[in-house]
Amino acid sequence: MTSATELPTRRRAIALTFAGLIVSPRPALALDSDVSRVLAPSGKLRAGLYTGTPTSIVNDTDKDPRGVGYEIGKELARQLHVDYEPVVFSRNAEVQQALKTGAVDVAFTNASAARAKDVDFAPPYLQIELGYLVPPGSSITDVNDIDAAGKRIGVTTGSTSDATLSKDLRNAEVVRTPTFNDAIAQLASHQIDAFATNKATLFEIAEKLPGSRLLDGRWGVERHAIAIPRGREAGHEFLRTFTSEIISSGLVRAAIGRAGLKGALDP
Repeated sequence: MTSATELPTRRRAIALTFAGLIVSPRPALALDSDVSRVLAPSGKLRAGLYTGTPTSIVNDTDKDPRGVGYEIGKELARQLHVDYEPVVFSRNAEVQQALKTGAVDVAFTNASAARAKDVDFAPPYLQIELGYLVPPGSSITDVNDIDAAGKRIGVTTGSTSDATLSKDLRNAEVVRTPTFNDAIAQLASHQIDAFATNKATLFEIAEKLPGSRLLDGRWGVERHAIAIPRGREAGHEFLRTFTSEIISSGLVRAAIGRAGLKGALDP
């Protein structure tokens, strides 16, 4: 593992070596050398990832990193003919900030309208249901029971869930929390009545909190896509073609399986 890199967020991101799950070799797309310089101007692809979710990375060690974003970034670096440098944060909000400032070259996240104001997105490669997780012993059995007076619904600060539910929930209180680990602690202590995010992450949290339950139904859908900083428009066409290729080749589906991601919708 290489040394941490200091980023504008003042948090140290862990730079991982180009190791881990091996993707079966496949022919690279035709590449203009200018595109490589546009998408990875430093000569390496700095991929912004965050821990705790199989959509990004769930094991940020040299030995066995897993995650859909991690694997897509690895393949993108291969096809750009540059070194791969995953940069791992504790929160997605930190990834978004690093992307906006150009401290990382690429991220793999929900392509929300709010984020599209600051960064550019390729077409989606993954769709995931958004749902709720309730703690052990909860009396809530239905998503329609969430928006009620006295209910406290957890979201991660600056997330899509935060932006959406802060507007959509009329009666329940939205409680913001920094990380998924904080959400687990709040659920366990019943400081919140439910936690909202994509179901892939909720299944991960549920494994760490025995007795917790995912509610049936959904309150929305996340569409995950490759994101890059503004000003790199010359790379857009390559990323559109690359996204189509990783879907049709089965790379995305294989990465979903290796990461143990649940809650994905069929393409």
